[in-house]
Amino acid sequence: MSFRWVLARPDDERAAATLQTECNVPASIARLLALRGVDTYERANLFFRPDLTRLHDPFRMKDMDVASARLARAIRNGERVLVYGDYDVDGTTATAIMYLFVREFGSKPLYYIPHRFKEGYGIGEDGIRYAADNQCTLIVSVDCGITAIDEARMARSMGIDLIICDHHTAGDVLPEATAVLDPKRPDCTYPFDGLSGAGVGFKLIQATLHQLGLPQSVAYSYLDLLAISIASDIVPIIDENRILMRAGLGMLNAEPRLGIRALLDLVKMEAGKLSTTQIVFSIGPRINAAGRMGDAVIALKLLIAEEPDDARHWAEQLEEINKRRRETDAETMEQAQRMIEHSMDMDTSMSVVLHHPEWHLGVIGIVASRLVDLYCRPTVMLSTVDGKIKGSARSIRGFNVYNALKQCEDLLIQFGGHEYAAGLTMSADRLDAFRDRFSTITREGLCADRIAPEILVDTEIDLSEIDGRFWKLLSQFEPFGPHNAQPVFVSRNVKVSGAPSIVGKQGHLKLRITQDNAYEFDVIGFKMHHLKPLIDQCADKRVDVAFVIDENQWFDKRTHTTRRELQLQLRDVKIC
Repeated sequence: MSFRWVLARPDDERAAATLQTECNVPASIARLLALRGVDTYERANLFFRPDLTRLHDPFRMKDMDVASARLARAIRNGERVLVYGDYDVDGTTATAIMYLFVREFGSKPLYYIPHRFKEGYGIGEDGIRYAADNQCTLIVSVDCGITAIDEARMARSMGIDLIICDHHTAGDVLPEATAVLDPKRPDCTYPFDGLSGAGVGFKLIQATLHQLGLPQSVAYSYLDLLAISIASDIVPIIDENRILMRAGLGMLNAEPRLGIRALLDLVKMEAGKLSTTQIVFSIGPRINAAGRMGDAVIALKLLIAEEPDDARHWAEQLEEINKRRRETDAETMEQAQRMIEHSMDMDTSMSVVLHHPEWHLGVIGIVASRLVDLYCRPTVMLSTVDGKIKGSARSIRGFNVYNALKQCEDLLIQFGGHEYAAGLTMSADRLDAFRDRFSTITREGLCADRIAPEILVDTEIDLSEIDGRFWKLLSQFEPFGPHNAQPVFVSRNVKVSGAPSIVGKQGHLKLRITQDNAYEFDVIGFKMHHLKPLIDQCADKRVDVAFVIDENQWFDKRTHTTRRELQLQLRDVKIC
């Protein structure tokens, strides 16, 4: 696959030069900051030193005064509270956080997470009846509820107050709830709208602690779960999320709670070395697997486990579910690729819309994301559930799939999501019309060069710039994630030293490169064995390389010590 290398441009080109002088950092580091919207010394100071004391005042969120006063009253009076969550990672961690918080005050809260296939997403009638049957006087929804118009009326008619904590895009009409907390609601002036669902719940906890006259440090005990939510829900790692993610990672690495430790032990991951990437690819998928395959309550029980034996039991259950999820995932991916190869012309198609009535609704979102990575086109994967067509949409940079679905609203029963990911439901007789309209929208909204796979490059550097100080500064850019991705560098006209080799069963490319015969680095290209012939055919072995910088750690049997050295992780190669 041939990638386009796209050099990122900061909004203010002059900011980098100013930062270089004011912060006394190399030009390339200053450019990385400017690309992330860090354009003043004060913002750079906050970026490098994220501090919990710099979190925004929760009462700046619309309805927070009402919501926190109502929850505080329920806690003081010992009312029965139902925490109503969602079945993905964000929803289960948010449910665990709010449930543990209310339980901490001696009351006996309940939790409710709808079954993905029997009930579907969001607040439903069954959950409200469950609250009524158990004498609950307050429902706190987390990561759902912003579209629950009828359900809010139902709760009110039963004498149950409803506080909604959500972060999804609000519709034209808000539910008639006791309070609606959502930084994306049009009339909310909260300074950061990128919180996860668990993040909105966390802000409610902060405000409720204030109402109860208790210290904010009580809320900080949930930052480990919040970090898992932030990483897994792919929200921007900037502003408050960066502060919360940094602190939460510290907790996960220092002293993970029982359920997380049991999961780490099971998959042989070591606490103390966890990163955002490891949460996204190892912890998150396992927690998510329960909801994807049916019942997310198993994941919730792991997160709130209080006994080691219980934690191990639920971790083992999740691992078995995740194995089934991976098998279903692989089978669906294979079927989807066959359908594309046999029925689509990828030279002319600007989007992918696939339907199979027997696809598992829990994995088609994952497969859609992989197809986006493979074909670089907005992708919709659809299945049939109880006579209706349901599915997931995923998109590429520069194409807002939520807005695209909005243009198909008359064909859909319901839809929701954001720029890069969304869910949708339609009648079976609308499938062809939807496919045609979505194809038209993508054809009109995308140009041909946009669907070519690309690598977004932060900056060009010489290998001579990569020294100890540079690495120390670069390390402080973590945690990485959306809007603060691990920086991608390009170095031009470097020479490959010796012969590249292929290592490992998955075909990793290994080589060394040098520049000006002075600066030499090890390079590893994971699963990039296909690039070896390209390098071998280059007569003088002069290439341009795109890479990220990482630290390789290994145990030296000779000295019985852990060794560390910088290495470059290859992203692409071009012949000079």
